Amino acid sequence: MSNPFGTVPPEAILAGDATDAYFERTRATLEHAEKNPHVIAEVTADQFPTGEFDVFTGVKDIATLFEGRPVDVDALPDGTLFDGGPVCRIEGPYLAFAELETSLLGFLSQPSGFATAALEARLAAPDSLVLSFGARHVHPSIASTVERAALLAGLDGFSHVAAGEILDREASGTMPHALMFCFGEGNQAAAWEAFDEAVGEDVPRIALVDTFWDEKSESLLAAETLGDELDGVRIDTTSSRRGDFEHIIREVRWELDARGHEDVDIFCSGGLTPETIRPLREVADGFGVGSHITGANSVDFSLDIVELSEGSSDPSNSRTPSDDEREPISKRGKLSGVKQVYRTPDGGHHVALADREGPEGGEALLEPLLRDGEIVREFDLEEATERCLADAEAVGFGESP
Repeated sequence: MSNPFGTVPPEAILAGDATDAYFERTRATLEHAEKNPHVIAEVTADQFPTGEFDVFTGVKDIATLFEGRPVDVDALPDGTLFDGGPVCRIEGPYLAFAELETSLLGFLSQPSGFATAALEARLAAPDSLVLSFGARHVHPSIASTVERAALLAGLDGFSHVAAGEILDREASGTMPHALMFCFGEGNQAAAWEAFDEAVGEDVPRIALVDTFWDEKSESLLAAETLGDELDGVRIDTTSSRRGDFEHIIREVRWELDARGHEDVDIFCSGGLTPETIRPLREVADGFGVGSHITGANSVDFSLDIVELSEGSSDPSNSRTPSDDEREPISKRGKLSGVKQVYRTPDGGHHVALADREGPEGGEALLEPLLRDGEIVREFDLEEATERCLADAEAVGFGESP
């Protein structure tokens, strides 16, 4: 069986088959009518700034999607924080990209939601180790999308092995409760010793310490068992048994310190959110965040034609219309005309018509991505991360009102 998990293959996406049916009917109708207007379309979430910023990502995928088609594409740089107005602009014959809209929006909407949630987690504990543990909550085929979004937002690592191979990063992780169960209650020390003997020296010795007994007792046992080899303990207590989690962490920290184990770190995981992380960041050394990232709402992008030219009825329509042939157009509730977006000196987000002067000191954010189907931009994840974190500081992302 060539496709055992029933996922849409890459060749179907690139061919435009991963689309909504009405785009196929649109193509059939326009070709029947011998219409193929030259258009400019924009991808937006909100027309005007709302004061709520999101992270924009997925740019490399849409560049791959449009490569080789007779279109020009502009987009925000990967990792930019945006608030209203277009994040992407496509210009060319409409039939050159009509069926790609569904995939285009999918490449942007879900990853941008993941990255925005990951940034929330990152800023909840800016000086702590924060890892992405959410791959188990999504279809395996998009695990690398989750983990890349997490890295872009500044998280320190992730747990998924195959995603690490795709992203050229080493996956993080030590032991699950299943390992402890296999040794059984009362044999925790044997489990930790076997782990220490079995795994490579580069793997941190982080003991899971909440399986059978209370967190303090297992933490002290782990410290006694592994001694100086123990790098840290992980507390993954389920919320139904957790009680005052901050007090538990403080108690574990106190008891470890009282016995000379000040160098043993405390790592927390299990349903954590920015709200639950903030009270812990002064007493815990690291966090694993899963469902907060993978359960994030997708950014609700849509694509709309904002300028139209009927200058050619030729279905091939490779001719670029003159200025006097161009007509701003929009459906109700959307804004007509080609736009540019700016970062203002005070960290604001400004939307304006592209042929008008921008705000004083404003930095235009839409930049060339493809020209006549050729990719004209390079992609660097580390640069995108730097941009994301710098933008977060500039716009005050995550600051309490």
